[in-house]
Amino acid sequence: MAALPTLPAEVRRILDIARADAAAATRELEALPLEAQVALVCSAPIGRRAELLGLTPFPEHVIPEIPEAELCFTAKAIGLADASWLLEYATPEQVVACVDLDGWSGLEPDRESIDTWIDALAETSSQSFLRSVLALDTEIIVLYLRNRVVVEQKPDEKEGWDPPEGGQTIEGQFYFVALNENDDLTSISKMLRDLFTQDYWTYFRLMQGAMWELDSTEEEWALRWRTGRLQDLGFPPWDEAMSIYRFVDVGDWATIPEGVQPLNIGEWHLPQWIPELPAAANSQHLIFRTIPLLEDQERRSAFYAFIAIANKVAVADRMKLSDAEFTPRAIEKAALLISAGLESIASAHKTPAIGILRRVPMERLFRVGANIHRDRARA
Repeated sequence: MAALPTLPAEVRRILDIARADAAAATRELEALPLEAQVALVCSAPIGRRAELLGLTPFPEHVIPEIPEAELCFTAKAIGLADASWLLEYATPEQVVACVDLDGWSGLEPDRESIDTWIDALAETSSQSFLRSVLALDTEIIVLYLRNRVVVEQKPDEKEGWDPPEGGQTIEGQFYFVALNENDDLTSISKMLRDLFTQDYWTYFRLMQGAMWELDSTEEEWALRWRTGRLQDLGFPPWDEAMSIYRFVDVGDWATIPEGVQPLNIGEWHLPQWIPELPAAANSQHLIFRTIPLLEDQERRSAFYAFIAIANKVAVADRMKLSDAEFTPRAIEKAALLISAGLESIASAHKTPAIGILRRVPMERLFRVGANIHRDRARA
């Protein structure tokens, strides 16, 4: 049986206090800066985060600061049907990222997952729900509607026309009927009613799209928007990510590129909570034993370079990006193969590993390691 995750000491302390006196635990959290409250929640195991958020004095301040992927992990751990209190305070960017991460299967929208997310968002207040709907791509909402309803518009010539049986309407012009007779369409009715009263042109665009747009066209454009956003979060397209497994001839394994500065990398926004790498002198991975030897700025650059490789591993290996386990799995594989490449090149040049790390990009180290251990490189 896998070992149970160890609670960080501060998380354990707060939860221990809460068992005896929830109000006291809340006061302890209130005394912490907002950044520390967010760190405490994100450092807790996924299954305990709801408990901690329930103790925070102002969850409406903490929840918007949670990294996008971590909010997705937390909502799924709670269960989307019960996560409306969490999604109530989510930012539009967080909501869009959740659907980008969990609402797709490969390169195709996962309609069931999208339905579940939008239905969960519909349980939030009208203001929050409308904010989320307007943040999502119009194409995603059209696909959501087309998966649930048939839309029909009342013709200008009224004579001889009857509304569709079982049809519902907001304004007497557009009627929608459930594709599944057991679907009560509560979420859709709420969404369309709010849009009609507060953003008519978006309402009109969605109803027209549900009637006339082709699924293939909507999917293509939705994929384009999603691909760009995931790149901004550090997850490249699959074909680009697969380049880390490119073949390297054995005669080139020890080659050191000329004129590169592998540790001249700036910081970028991380959607996961990764405050630091498990770098230590006693680590089983050479890369984690080497990084602590670098100068401060070099260590920061190495951190972001390593996470970029781990994210490419996750995409290339088709890991589910809404699964909380993808991060440690991707980090472990990246560490294994980068370390193999680092050790091979350092040994060939009879040079300390730190010298190689300063001269060879991590992607190159990973490729060499993947060619050395082809069996371990397989997804």
